[in-house]
Amino acid sequence: MLKKKNKENSEMPENAVETTTENGQEETVETEATPSAEDKLKDELAQANDKYLRLYAEFDNFRRRTIKEREEARKTEGKDVIVALLPVLDDFERALRAMDKATEVSSVKEGVELIQNKLKGVLTQKGLKEMKSIGQPFDADIHEAVTSVPVPDEQKGQVIDEMEKGYELNDKVVRFAKVIVGA
Repeated sequence: MLKKKNKENSEMPENAVETTTENGQEETVETEATPSAEDKLKDELAQANDKYLRLYAEFDNFRRRTIKEREEARKTEGKDVIVALLPVLDDFERALRAMDKATEVSSVKEGVELIQNKLKGVLTQKGLKEMKSIGQPFDADIHEAVTSVPVPDEQKGQVIDEMEKGYELNDKVVRFAKVIVGA
């Protein structure tokens, strides 16, 4: 009988205890076993791993979302400038139609000058500025020398003429001025 009880005990869970009741029947009662240090560490590791995976997934989603937002911003970054230039484009179309019927050159010239001024105004509102070069000392940071011409001593190293104007956008050079320098 002793061997039988040992076999039964070995089949019972670790946290179960066998007791005998008053009427002689055996009863199995489960007791709460305190988790071992190893079980606690396994639980903590599982929680930390789960937390890490969730954080990694959240970061990956954030990265993907920002990449998508940047792509959308790049696609529409010039939209406000283009929308501001549409009225100028309309004015050019009207001027071309008016040129077909125009008899006086001066009125056509005046209309084109108005359109040019309107275009310059729109670009100035968006931060574009013309650089003044003629009469200024040559500066390789903002000028591109096309050629040099002999000049009197007081004009040496200065910009004599401008082939193409230079422009700055929000105080950053976007096009260097192509100039002729006095030598």
